[in-house]
Amino acid sequence: MTVTIVGSQLGDEGKGALVDLWGGNADIVVRYQGGDNAGHTVVEDGEEYKLSLVPSGAVRDKTGILGNGCVVNPRTLFDEIDALRERGLDPDVRVARRAHVIMPYHRVLDGIEEEAKSDDDLEAGTTGRGIGPTYEDKVGRRGIRVGDLLDSDVLRDRLEYVVPQKRAVVEEVFGLKAGEEFDIDALHEEYAAVGRRLAEEDMTVNAGDFLGRKLDDGAELLFEGAQGTSIDIDHGIYPYVTSSNPTAGGASTGSGVGPTVIGRGEVVGIVKAYLSRVGTGPLPTELDGDDEDLADYIREKGGEFGTVTGRPRRIGWLDVPMLRHAARASGFTGIAVNHLDVLAGLDEVKVGHAYDLDGERLETMPATTERWAECDPILKEFDPWPEVDWSTVAEDGYDALPANARTYLEYLSDEVGAPIYAVGVGPDRADTVELVDPFA
Repeated sequence: MTVTIVGSQLGDEGKGALVDLWGGNADIVVRYQGGDNAGHTVVEDGEEYKLSLVPSGAVRDKTGILGNGCVVNPRTLFDEIDALRERGLDPDVRVARRAHVIMPYHRVLDGIEEEAKSDDDLEAGTTGRGIGPTYEDKVGRRGIRVGDLLDSDVLRDRLEYVVPQKRAVVEEVFGLKAGEEFDIDALHEEYAAVGRRLAEEDMTVNAGDFLGRKLDDGAELLFEGAQGTSIDIDHGIYPYVTSSNPTAGGASTGSGVGPTVIGRGEVVGIVKAYLSRVGTGPLPTELDGDDEDLADYIREKGGEFGTVTGRPRRIGWLDVPMLRHAARASGFTGIAVNHLDVLAGLDEVKVGHAYDLDGERLETMPATTERWAECDPILKEFDPWPEVDWSTVAEDGYDALPANARTYLEYLSDEVGAPIYAVGVGPDRADTVELVDPFA
């Protein structure tokens, strides 16, 4: 069977912790989109692993697949694999031959273009990792795929076609000097060597065929989405979005496993108990102005700083219309709510239950970001819950949660139309209250 993990908000929902928890019952963990902009932290027995490309299941000795929907920076990939090996792990990571490669010139162009957009308030909050420019080349049919690295002559042909175009953009459009990132010979030497290492370590696969055969043999597959629904290129707050589809449909197109197979499995939406966001753009439930001290408190307590960039995240009350939108877009069969402990001990707990848009009540997000920016949240207040010994709660189960916290969770379940599968009350795998094992 399959289980697909989807971020329900703007990313940073704590998906890695659930992938780590449920990955123990999976045979293969598949990343189906995104690249090394997708930081996730896994904590096991107090040991912290920060990963941005290698699937979270690597910490649990599972085979990890980077699907064709991913964009892969080989430098990051090898750095993370080597670092895990130095810590005594032996990660088994395979890369789809159809996945596209992030080249050094993509990272240069990412920084240049984001700076140019800043004057028009169109910054997407990019991590500067070259993700967007790589996806642009993919749809522009001028990208370099992992399979191309395995053939030195094909790689040379691809570079000789695309690099002069990139150099011209830098020099003639932006009036800057193109550096060594645009040197065809140097790029060919480095990435042909990458291809040799991939081949020597038997790391590349025809992903759809590989996964299909594993499913035929009875394997359990866990699909790991990066980022979140509201920064999905098609379903998010455009243009403040990522360049791929974190929603459940992306699990099929980004892996080669058919939608009817994905649809017969579980789709679990991961929810942070409040809202956080890196980057510019609207945020109707944001805690700012008179609430900045509260935002600072939640940010510090929740460790709300980007895994990849270290940037402080913006903080807001939970946006329930955003969750309803996510549940519809992916068809959640269950949800997991993380960081519930961060809200403990507050004087007040609120959610944005609906929006007021020009006197009209909306239960879900408008289609355009401009209209979303004009929405005022209709807040619903909950009785707060106290600090408790969260480790004990995790051991004792759901009924040990404070009563007001359970009321909050049951409200969320009702609003998205899906049961609670797990509740995160701390960073470690053991700090999760599990109600349902989706593989059971």
